[in-house]
Amino acid sequence: MKASVLEKGLEGIAGLIRTFYMQWESSSGKGPVQRLDPKVKVLALIYFLIIVSLKRGPMALSLILAMTSAVALAAGVFGAIWRKVVALGFVFGFLLSLPAALNIITPGEVVVPVVRLKGPVDFWVYHIPAEIGLTRQGLRTVLLLSLRVMDSLALSFLVLYTTPFHEIIRALKSLRVPDALLMVVTLSYKYIFIFAKTVGEMHLAKKGRFIGADGMREWAVGRFAFLFRKTRARCEEIFRAMQARGLSEEISLPPRKGLSTADYAVGSGLFGMGVLFLWL
Repeated sequence: MKASVLEKGLEGIAGLIRTFYMQWESSSGKGPVQRLDPKVKVLALIYFLIIVSLKRGPMALSLILAMTSAVALAAGVFGAIWRKVVALGFVFGFLLSLPAALNIITPGEVVVPVVRLKGPVDFWVYHIPAEIGLTRQGLRTVLLLSLRVMDSLALSFLVLYTTPFHEIIRALKSLRVPDALLMVVTLSYKYIFIFAKTVGEMHLAKKGRFIGADGMREWAVGRFAFLFRKTRARCEEIFRAMQARGLSEEISLPPRKGLSTADYAVGSGLFGMGVLFLWL
């Protein structure tokens, strides 16, 4: 039987929940990367993201991607993050930047002709040459943008898959990120999975009472409206309960021990590698 759009969407929600628990299990492991202090990993993430945004050569970006892949392999999360990096990098890096390879956008030496017109066309402030194709300079731009997207994704997923969420929040608080922002991020992160789980349970309960698909669309629309009302009421209840328990604008977290010798050594090594990448 062909799955409906609603069921496909719920399968995606179930996959999101499975990914969440997979990430939690891998981040709580005992690997060498997982044992590093979260502050070192968060600072390294920010440091290398700045380097990725500054570099304009493919060699350094490729080396950063190779380094991140090696660290992910050592942490045991290479397969989990690499599929996401390739898929998202292909869509948001390669496909979105591919039009920039055309000589209409990036002038230069045409290496792959695509369309040949009868003659050049001038439209307003735009000049369309007689031969439209991919230029060497444009392909280099596409390569750089794709590598930047893949590097940024790989670095971010590596930290997420090797660091529990509460430790990331603790590291951000130690870096003086405002408590209000941390509270919004934490509550949003928690509620996404509660909402996804509630939608899946409601759909399975209703599907068990249906034979066929008649009425499922109207039921789905009604359920979304119900979930919106329930969400709003639940938020108000949680806020009142938090106020009754002495809610303040400051997030209090238990103290964590200081950086170890291994943390300082790894941090110094990452800093040196970043300087090397900047020099290349």
